[in-house]
Amino acid sequence: MAKRLLVAYGLWALGGPLGLHHLYLGRDSHALLWLLTLGGFGGGWLCDAWHLPAWVAEANGARGERSGSVPPLSPLRAVGQVAVGLYFGLAAALALPWVPALLAQPLAVALGVLLVSSVGNQTTRAPNVLAAAFLVSLIFQGRVLAVLPASLAAGITAQRHRRYKSRRMMPPPRLAARLYHLGLACLAFGAPLAYRGLSGAAGALGTALTMARAATELLLLPLHAIRLVAGLMGIAGSSAAPEPGTGFKARGWSERQRWAYEVRG
Repeated sequence: MAKRLLVAYGLWALGGPLGLHHLYLGRDSHALLWLLTLGGFGGGWLCDAWHLPAWVAEANGARGERSGSVPPLSPLRAVGQVAVGLYFGLAAALALPWVPALLAQPLAVALGVLLVSSVGNQTTRAPNVLAAAFLVSLIFQGRVLAVLPASLAAGITAQRHRRYKSRRMMPPPRLAARLYHLGLACLAFGAPLAYRGLSGAAGALGTALTMARAATELLLLPLHAIRLVAGLMGIAGSSAAPEPGTGFKARGWSERQRWAYEVRG
């Protein structure tokens, strides 16, 4: 089915930060990237308005010109690779504290760089990018600060091994399968972050309740002190000995106590 430019612009305006126009044009990698970064952190969504006519033509079967076997260097793509790699690495460090840092952070960095590398008609060599990210992370012993140099190394490696995707004519997958794969990818990215956020919120709520209880006890401290003093005074008054000749008989006295009182009186 032919893609319409007006529909693409409508989806760009209504759901551009979520990548709806990329999903409509069959650019699933771009759609996933926009879903996870909310439209390339906002700026990428605005830039899409300029590229939509070319993307619609490409989706309708027009083949763009390829100058040589290696794509030209794109500074924007290079910056995006480092930025998304850094973003994925920090997200892994935040959401997966129980996973060893030497495994989670470089893997997340490499996946972010590879996702940007696969946008459009380009790709790169995944093993080389993974090796660069893991090697740099190992040098920095898996510290959080290693996310930045690992992103730089993975981005440089991805640019060094950039290439065009093959033009093999394959039937496009069904929309249901595409949405299923996109949903799994979003779930894998968002579930650990959501769990970490809920755990933090529960901890903050527990701390707030504890502080509220402590404040309440502090406010009620004078009342507790008054009740304690009143109780002590009541005990002292009830244990005082009655004066002789008054005929007073305390309640609750034993037989021996009453007999001693009568003898003394």
